[in-house]
Amino acid sequence: MRRSDVMEQGVVIGVDVSKHELVMAVHPTGDTWTSETTAIAIEAVIARLQTYQPRLIVMEATGGYELPLAAACAAVKLPIAIVNPRQVRAFAHAIGRTAKTDAIDASVLALFGARVEPTPRAVADADTQALAGLITRRRQLLEMVGAERRRLEQAPPTGPITRDLRNHIRWLERRVADVDEEIGTAIQQSAVWRVSDDLLRTVPGIGPTTARTLLAELPELGRLDRRAIAALVGVAPFNCDSGQFRGRRRIWGGRAAVRASLYMAALVASRHNVVLAAFYRRLRDAGKPPKVALVAVMRKLLTILNAMMKHHCRWNPKAASTPASTSRPARGVAVLA
Repeated sequence: MRRSDVMEQGVVIGVDVSKHELVMAVHPTGDTWTSETTAIAIEAVIARLQTYQPRLIVMEATGGYELPLAAACAAVKLPIAIVNPRQVRAFAHAIGRTAKTDAIDASVLALFGARVEPTPRAVADADTQALAGLITRRRQLLEMVGAERRRLEQAPPTGPITRDLRNHIRWLERRVADVDEEIGTAIQQSAVWRVSDDLLRTVPGIGPTTARTLLAELPELGRLDRRAIAALVGVAPFNCDSGQFRGRRRIWGGRAAVRASLYMAALVASRHNVVLAAFYRRLRDAGKPPKVALVAVMRKLLTILNAMMKHHCRWNPKAASTPASTSRPARGVAVLA
């Protein structure tokens, strides 16, 4: 294929990312090359990517290994889309690409980008990534505290094992407090985060943990419409119908950490937030199961928060209870088991 034809059609580049290696594949030319993941190597990769003038660069979310290259692409305004590996693997099976190597994965990513055309997303800046890292570390420490406490319950009443477990739990709890202080300091040092944190916490049910999780792990809050933000978090119900059969709607996918934090906020709000408590009771009185009603509260709470961030307004019970913000949930919305 001539280069002029390729440029007119538009180039899509797939990047398979691992800890020590990057594999690039170009659609539709079929060019491939491999690079290391060092800072110097990434600079060379960016220079070569720019020569293609791609309309899209696609890579999978790999738990953080993709971030250095994604940030470098964003710095030179290359369009980058970080996609769900499960979605790409389903696409590969659909087109018969059952074999799996790094080169094949890169070519599948390039073809996925050309066919599906995922929307490029802005990469979080370094400060947001650092805040997200602190939030993740706090969550990991709390998981370790819970694991050690369960071990303590099974340990003998006295002895070296029990003493060691108690000492470790105290140390972990101090680390949680230290990370909380670091998170608080980071937010207070940013004028934007400080205002957003104060705004989110005006909503009854939204505490510091939920507000900080939203700031760090849902930077799209206030920038998308209510349907898009619900799907992004994973609280949008999906149909399960076929012919005459009408199945129960279920939520699926999304950002698990955000959804878990939002679940706890909705649980509190369903009891102590005047608007959302009335909404929850209305659903329960209509015969909705508790989990179905609670997921509906999660989605309504997210919709309210999204509108507040978009318009930079504080919590207003009257505005939150208007018909436009009390859309009825889809039938049978339930938590995915």
